[in-house]
Amino acid sequence: MRIVIAGGHGQIALRLERLLAARGNEVAGIIRKAEQGDDLREAGAEPVLLDLESASVEEVAAHLQGADAAVFAAGAGPGSGAARKDTVDKGAAVLFADAAVRAGVRRHVVVSSMGADANHRGDDIFDVYQRAKGEADDHVRALDALDWTILRPGALTNDAGTGLVRLEARTGRGPVTRDDVAAVVAELLETPATAGLTLELVGGSTPVSVAVKAVAGN
Repeated sequence: MRIVIAGGHGQIALRLERLLAARGNEVAGIIRKAEQGDDLREAGAEPVLLDLESASVEEVAAHLQGADAAVFAAGAGPGSGAARKDTVDKGAAVLFADAAVRAGVRRHVVVSSMGADANHRGDDIFDVYQRAKGEADDHVRALDALDWTILRPGALTNDAGTGLVRLEARTGRGPVTRDDVAAVVAELLETPATAGLTLELVGGSTPVSVAVKAVAGN
């Protein structure tokens, strides 16, 4: 498959790029800074220089042409203010999904956040983030032209992945390693029967491939 990843230099994205490339896929990662390109090449991915905060739908769609799947793994990141939660966590996610529709790329996986909810209340930065992610998820789920899967991981850690997870519509809160999130996304991309599902993910006791097959109904 050819897979295009938004937020290509993110911690989950770099892990995912290595996994997908090792499986023989052609991977491209969208980045904002040219100096990030070497990290993507080292991971086996082709760097695509494009700013999702200022690009048009047509510009993004041009980079999605010919892809078999798209993954949104971008984020404003810790330390960013409310404005960038809106322009990246919501705006870029909406733009990327609309561009996938324009380019005819049906398979679409979004790395969201546990607790994402367009109706989330509160004025703290994390509240703004949860609303932005929730609004973006709602937009993606309303697009009939996409075979989308929304993945909502719990608290992310940099511990070594275990390959053991809990993946369900509702898991309850808990930690999960970035390694295991990337492994689940890679498996979701190879499991089209997970389209139309919004899933929560935490560490658990079920091997990744088994967990993904279970939610797919296989």
